[in-house]
Amino acid sequence: MDPLFGWLIGLLALTLLLLWLVCFPEIRIALWRRFTARGKHVTERTKRTLHRSGETLRNTSLHARDNATNMGQRLGRHWALLLALALILLLPPMLILGLRRHVMLDGYDTTPSADQGTTALVASLLKGEQLVPPPALPPAVFVTREVEMVRPDLGLASRNWAKLNDDFRQRLLVVFKIMKERYGYDMALIEGYRSPQRQAMLAAKGDSVTNAGAWQSYHQYGLAADCAFYRDGKLVISEKDPWAMRGYQLYGQVAEAAGLVWGGSWKMMDLGHVELHKPGMGPHRH
Repeated sequence: MDPLFGWLIGLLALTLLLLWLVCFPEIRIALWRRFTARGKHVTERTKRTLHRSGETLRNTSLHARDNATNMGQRLGRHWALLLALALILLLPPMLILGLRRHVMLDGYDTTPSADQGTTALVASLLKGEQLVPPPALPPAVFVTREVEMVRPDLGLASRNWAKLNDDFRQRLLVVFKIMKERYGYDMALIEGYRSPQRQAMLAAKGDSVTNAGAWQSYHQYGLAADCAFYRDGKLVISEKDPWAMRGYQLYGQVAEAAGLVWGGSWKMMDLGHVELHKPGMGPHRH
C-alpha cells in the first residue's frame, strides 16, 4: 500500500478521535485527569531527554519539515479521496450531535450522583416501613430577619405534610432521614403544598421568584417541596454558607437517588426544591 494512504488513514483517525472527544466531554474529562496526574513526571523526563539530545532533535526537526512539505504536496493531489474518507468517518458523530441534545455513555455520567451505598439505602428505606414526618418547627423560625431577606412571606407558606402526595411524602422523608443519619444535616420543610392563589401572587413578583403561574407548579398538586437546613435553632437557606452549599449538593444527590427531580440541576437553580413527576399527575408542563 502506498505510504500516502497510511498517512491519510492515520490523519483521519486522529481527526475522528478529536471529534469524539468533543462529542463526549465525559471521556475528555476522564482522560484529562489521567494525563494531568502524570503530567509532572512526563515533563521532567522530557526535560532530561531534551538536554541530552538537543543536537539530534534539531536534525530530526529539519528532516521532519522536509517530509511534511513533501507530504503536503502529495495530499494536495489526492484531495478528493481525503474528502471522501473524512465524510465517511465524521458523518456518524455529526449525526449524533445533530439528533441529540446531550450524549452520555454508560459509566461516564459526570453529574452529581449518590454513591452506591446511598442508592442502596434509599431503595431499602422506600421498601420498608412508612416514615413519620418530623415534629413541626416553631413558627418564629420562618419569619426571622435573615429568612425574610432570602424568602419573603415564608411565614404564610404551608408546611403541612398531610397535604403532600403520599408517594412524594415518603420519598422526601427518606431523603430527610438519610441527610440526618448519613451526613449529619437536619432538614426542614419550608414550603410544601401551595395554593393556586399563592402561586399567582409569587409569579406576579417576576421570574426571579418563579416563572410558573397558578396550576403550573407541582406545588399545587402536592408533588413538590422547598427545603432548607436547621442548625443551632436557626433556619439556614442561603447557599452562601459553605456548609449549606455542601448540604444542598448532598441533598440533590440523595433526592435524585430517591427518584425526585432536584431544582439545583435546572438552568434557573432552585437548590432547595424537589418534585416528583408521576404519569397523569401534575401540570402539563413545568
